[in-house]
Amino acid sequence: MRIVLFCENKYAIDILHPIQLEADREGGNEVLWYVHEKKIPDFPLKHEVRWTASIQETYDFMPEAIFVPGNIVPYYLSGVKIQIFHGYAAEKKDHWIIRRYFDCYFTQGPYFTKKFKELSLKYGDFEVLETGWPRQDWIAEHRNDFNQEREQLLKQHGKQQIVLYAPTFSPKLTSLPLIKDNLVKLSKQKDVLLLMKFHPLTRQEWVDEYKALAAQYDNIVYVDDYSVTKYMLMADVMISDTSSTIYEFLLLDKPVVTLNAISKDIYWKNITDPNLLCDAVEDVVENEDYVRLRRWVIDNYDPYTDGKVAHRMLEGARDFIRRHGVPKKRKLNLWRQYTSIKTFGRIKKKD
Repeated sequence: MRIVLFCENKYAIDILHPIQLEADREGGNEVLWYVHEKKIPDFPLKHEVRWTASIQETYDFMPEAIFVPGNIVPYYLSGVKIQIFHGYAAEKKDHWIIRRYFDCYFTQGPYFTKKFKELSLKYGDFEVLETGWPRQDWIAEHRNDFNQEREQLLKQHGKQQIVLYAPTFSPKLTSLPLIKDNLVKLSKQKDVLLLMKFHPLTRQEWVDEYKALAAQYDNIVYVDDYSVTKYMLMADVMISDTSSTIYEFLLLDKPVVTLNAISKDIYWKNITDPNLLCDAVEDVVENEDYVRLRRWVIDNYDPYTDGKVAHRMLEGARDFIRRHGVPKKRKLNLWRQYTSIKTFGRIKKKD
């Protein structure tokens, strides 16, 4: 099967990589990464995988399946177009918007499957398959890989626990302008090492401000890495606001504190006053109610920790092709076609 891994944003890299690894393990597949060069000027896998920044080359590859952890994919590319999502944040309005670019939605767990199947019945032009989320495959394989690094960090800083601060980038939703003083207070009052990992789209002035903060304190470390997953595996507690990483951390069965989360349903400790941060971190660790809430998230949001998510995705793509053939392109209205061309450009079609 000829596969395109459609990598428009940096956060998509470690979502897509397990599919590459599984396709290689199976054998008999050709994989091409489309990488958006302006958004990812230094692709970290450039020496490990076949990739291109050319949408024309992607078109000429004539893919049979395209996996997309984003909201849009060019309609004029061949292949079954599969939405695999960039996270679990169902409270964000755009999570449930059907933009008509996709033939399939591969969902993470029962909570998402139920709603997308309802939408599939409404629109009638896409299928839904529950597979789990591919980044969980990487976690299943590497969950204990960073234990030694974690212990070295704690020993180096003389602390007992790691707290990860991973806010969203959205100016309307982020806690970055509100929480800084209390992060410092937490690092001073509690026996914790604070790691800060920001979304790649975070405003540069906030990045610079918090890098300067980390430079002032020995117990605060700014992490500059494209992937947050490693640091979630190392951390004991997460602090955030309204970010899909909240659910990823809960799925590790670890406690979360948020500031001003907009979620309708809260399965963690949420505060509206940043001055309550220190007490909240202590409470969320000790309170058994939050353990039960995390278990509900694990069962309903993504119970697939068997390391076979990417395998199910590849099988799902093959099954679609067996039943429907390889789509030559996706039928869209003129506005969606225009949006697709405006975003990714035109191509020279083959005769």
